[in-house]
Amino acid sequence: MTTFDNPWKTISSREVYDNPWVNIRHEEVIKPNGEAGIYGVAHFKNRAAAVLPLDEENNTWLVGQYRYTLNEYTWEIPMGGGSFEVDILESARRELKEETGIEAEKWTELGKLHTSNSVTDEVGFMFLAEGLTYGEAEPDDTEILVLKKVSLVEAIRMVMDSEITDSLSIATILKVARLKGI
Repeated sequence: MTTFDNPWKTISSREVYDNPWVNIRHEEVIKPNGEAGIYGVAHFKNRAAAVLPLDEENNTWLVGQYRYTLNEYTWEIPMGGGSFEVDILESARRELKEETGIEAEKWTELGKLHTSNSVTDEVGFMFLAEGLTYGEAEPDDTEILVLKKVSLVEAIRMVMDSEITDSLSIATILKVARLKGI
């Protein structure tokens, strides 16, 4: 792997907001061009875990919910946050069960991505879950979820038509499609 020197210099950093999930910092910096500047950083206190459950017929489940930050209804794959102290696979298993009631026998980690690396350090991990068993969902008290079973082909179409816009969902769906030769 090639390494590069950091062209940024942090002069000062101060917390401007903090809650149990995110910390916002205002930083005075020297930019790569040598000029003074500012930077805002959103530090997430959890890692994101996204799961695409896939049955033997290549069907999956999407989660519909109203996203406060976007002020709109979205379709996504099951996902949520997990503490840095907990194994990310454990967080993925918990989120899949909570949001869909589904448990899986076989898990494949598909990689990680940075959700919006110009303003946040959030890291998301992608998983494929297979060998499914079904139970009752147990969503968080902040979630009113609608589950929709669709074929993987339909999920891909929804990505391509911008009906699914969440970055972790898009990346996971397209990675699984590639993995499955679809």
